[in-house]
Amino acid sequence: MSTWFITGASRGLGLHLARTALAHGDTVVAAVRDPARLPGDLQRSDRVLSVRLDVTRDDEITQAVETAVQRYGSIDVLVNNAGRGLLGALEEITDAEARSLFDLNVFALINLTRAVLPGMRAAGGGKIVNIGSRSGFEGEPGVSMYSASKFAVAGLSEALSAELAPFGIQCMVVEPGVLRTDFLDTSSLSTAGHRIDAYDGTPAHVTLDWAGTANHTQLGDPIKSAALIYEVTSQNELPGHLYLGPDTLERLQVTLDRIERDMAPWRDKSAATAYDAA
Repeated sequence: MSTWFITGASRGLGLHLARTALAHGDTVVAAVRDPARLPGDLQRSDRVLSVRLDVTRDDEITQAVETAVQRYGSIDVLVNNAGRGLLGALEEITDAEARSLFDLNVFALINLTRAVLPGMRAAGGGKIVNIGSRSGFEGEPGVSMYSASKFAVAGLSEALSAELAPFGIQCMVVEPGVLRTDFLDTSSLSTAGHRIDAYDGTPAHVTLDWAGTANHTQLGDPIKSAALIYEVTSQNELPGHLYLGPDTLERLQVTLDRIERDMAPWRDKSAATAYDAA
């Protein structure tokens, strides 16, 4: 039996992951902004501890982690799931909007991970599962800032895999495609407050218009996705990346092909920029 600490556990992928862990006999710390909004089945379970947590507040992170450890003794799996999206061309996004996004998607993840690591090191093991995005390996128009935040999560996760290995702690970034959750609702997705008409008809605003019509019609099944995340996380050895969903696999192949096209014509000249051997 493992103890899972899951942020954003009141809905979407976080909720389904919490239910999956419970179904397998594990205990769950459901970290949510408002515990009253946690679905009834989780509120009634004696294997669920709900903790109030705004992940952008350091004092609440400290309190939530301490409460979880006091109840269950340790945190075996940390799932950094809380996050949101931001639509708009880069030119349309203000500094305040960009910084607010990074505070949630990146710095909150860093701070919560930092708070959990001492306990994992003392226990000689643990697993960190960071929920990234397919936008974390392919920059897409209209979501440049969101992509930047998820690229940061992917890079951080890769570094942590090597950094924490001596302590028996593993780290994996999950990179799902579009899931049929509330992610495209206004409660999870923000739009740049300033719209520049010059971008109408360009890829940036095509993405903006798509988001307005695609809500709750997305290809990915969050229940099946949660089941796979649980299955992979329960293995003895985690992959560095879990590429999740057929659209992610398709775009990953496009990205790999693009990397090869970019590299091939300049490979020799790139290699020749080193100092000549003495």
